[in-house]
Amino acid sequence: MKNTLYIILLLLFSTITNAQVQWTNVDADFGPLPASMHVYKTTDAIDGKLNIAYYVSFDLKDKTHALSTAVGNGKRYTPQKYYDSILSKPLLVMNATFFEFAHNSNLNLVVDNGAIKSYHLHSLPGKGKDTLTYRHVYGAALGISKSNKPDVAWVYTDTADAHVYASQTVVPMFKDSVADVPAKEMLSKGNFKKWKIKTAIGGGPVLLQDGELKITNNEELKFAGKAILDKHPRTAVGYTANNQLIMFVCEGRFPGRADGLTLTQMAGLLKEIGCVEAINLDGGGSSCLLINGKETIKPSDKEGQRPVPAVFTIR
Repeated sequence: MKNTLYIILLLLFSTITNAQVQWTNVDADFGPLPASMHVYKTTDAIDGKLNIAYYVSFDLKDKTHALSTAVGNGKRYTPQKYYDSILSKPLLVMNATFFEFAHNSNLNLVVDNGAIKSYHLHSLPGKGKDTLTYRHVYGAALGISKSNKPDVAWVYTDTADAHVYASQTVVPMFKDSVADVPAKEMLSKGNFKKWKIKTAIGGGPVLLQDGELKITNNEELKFAGKAILDKHPRTAVGYTANNQLIMFVCEGRFPGRADGLTLTQMAGLLKEIGCVEAINLDGGGSSCLLINGKETIKPSDKEGQRPVPAVFTIR
């Protein structure tokens, strides 16, 4: 009897701790929305820590709405300003790429209507004793074709070439003492092909591939050491097997309200939602998602929404 009771309690505990997060449809808070788009929210704790997260699902079979990007062209704007500046007010505006503050430059791929608006930064200078060493990396991006077919890949871009090249398998970074490696050599490191996409946003690392957790930070060098285990506000994008595009954000850096998520926790949630492929985008104070011009999460910067050089939109 004791053994039976122990097994029952063990199974019950296992069921509770492994229970999926419960999401609530909150379309009514952000409407009006088309039938192809839905907004979900959860406040369920993650590993015992406070959490506030949203995701938007958009049916890619809907060809009446445009999946697009907007860039600041050397300037940064808040997502709200991007929303206000677009003549036909978009249904969705979400922060996207990583960037550097000195020149307000995107560090990742951005493609709009088939044209490259931002190139991926492939060469990273070393620090300390390795100042003469460069690490060459291939960045993650999510692309959408003219027929609205989504794909996650590791990409290579060159300012002298109008094409984006993509590998469907992760390409390891490599080191040498050359700042600018010729395109031919960069492309020789993987099985690259021209990527036929209409819209793309880059970030990294990849979080999911083939429906399984595959965080390729060691290859993409987005976060140092164990930083992928730090809790922060997060932004991510992915897609499901039935062609639902998923835009995800979580709140963070608010003790007593929302702690934020690790990359691993976020990847796990995206897998639960049903994503087969997904990538991380810029997070922290940049994380922001607007639906019909209305904020979902509360941005973590005390000033409010952080100006960013690129956003993803649904118009």
